[in-house]
Amino acid sequence: MSDKTYGFETLSVHAGAAPDPVTGARALPIYQTTAYVFDDADHAAALFNLQTVGFIYSRLTNPTNAALETRLATLEGGRGCTVTATGHSAQVLALFPLMRPECEVVASTRLYGGSVQQMRNTYPKFGWKAHLIDADDPENFKRAVTERTRAFFIESLANPGGVISDIEAIARVAEAAGVPLIVDNTLATPWLCKPIDYGATLVLHSTTKFLSGTGTSMGGAVIDSGRFDWAKSDRFPSLAGPEPAYHGLNFFETFGDMAYTFHSHAVGLRDLGPTQAPFNAWLTMLGIETLGLRMERHCANALKVAQYLEKHEAVAWVNYAGLPSNKYHALARKYLPKGAGSVFTFGVKGGYDVGVKIVDSVELFSHLANLGDAKSLIIHPASTTHRQLSDEQRIAAGAGPDVIRLSVGIETAEDIIADLEQALAKATA
Repeated sequence: MSDKTYGFETLSVHAGAAPDPVTGARALPIYQTTAYVFDDADHAAALFNLQTVGFIYSRLTNPTNAALETRLATLEGGRGCTVTATGHSAQVLALFPLMRPECEVVASTRLYGGSVQQMRNTYPKFGWKAHLIDADDPENFKRAVTERTRAFFIESLANPGGVISDIEAIARVAEAAGVPLIVDNTLATPWLCKPIDYGATLVLHSTTKFLSGTGTSMGGAVIDSGRFDWAKSDRFPSLAGPEPAYHGLNFFETFGDMAYTFHSHAVGLRDLGPTQAPFNAWLTMLGIETLGLRMERHCANALKVAQYLEKHEAVAWVNYAGLPSNKYHALARKYLPKGAGSVFTFGVKGGYDVGVKIVDSVELFSHLANLGDAKSLIIHPASTTHRQLSDEQRIAAGAGPDVIRLSVGIETAEDIIADLEQALAKATA
């Protein structure tokens, strides 16, 4: 594509993919191959020394994956991207160049339950420590910073509670502390929010969710803004120091604003191995083509459902930032002006038992542990996704015993509401 500035929907369809120059095929091919032939011995040596760009082995790079990486970087306004096997692996890969044993990450308590578990119980096995704080007050990040802090971690639109973080304010604290801000943008997608525009250094996605859009393809992504000066301090030697595996090469000196992305491929994917399957990358590319259309319907339906639930006598509260009554409504207007997403929670009168009955009574909704599907999904987090947490941790994460999480799909809104109506009636009879 030319240097012309294109709209989001145009880039969703075209960025990273063009007609095949050899065959004329218009669709992106699936490069289902493990390895690639070298021109000669010198070409092979240059590739392995990172002196030239090309394909070596599909654990590191793959043309189908590269097309998806280009599209995601373009849509997020980033410099480079690395796709991974899952959203969880993207979180590990994102921190991998930044952390060493005894280093720390300051993260919001309002994260997906699996992410909280990962930070509390798995990262310590690497020698990493996570400080979980209330992100509603950006000053809490400042208070938690130590000499060992290497990153801040938040979700732009938190799962499951629909909490919206003040990205710009937190980014200012991160900049003053000299650490990157990592923002998981899975629930918002770049159609609703672009965290890099507000100061984020790295943006994460579980591409499994809205980007893919149909619940068919596992994947994750790390997008680098290319704006962080990794050499400003001695905190990030993996990026701004000699790399033993490449004869002392300094990624930041050599690759500049692409240092983080090159490191994620050449070291992260090489050594950790969480590579996305080319077929999943291809399916996700197809999904992104309709991202804007789907998100528009997702958000419109979610608002109608939230308005309905807010008036229902069996519902104690609704936490959807698109409602004027919501405490995050002002932040939604700033960071998500096109809509507050389609994932939110509500509380049912009667608590845990009624919540379980509701998910057992739905007919159109699917009761499963996923979100971002074109189909409407429902789950009771306390008995599923957040059950590994303590009662206090579940409440802090917005997943108390009375909480129901919805991922509102793109079906006819009246049908979605009718299904909730009959399920609420059965559960509260």
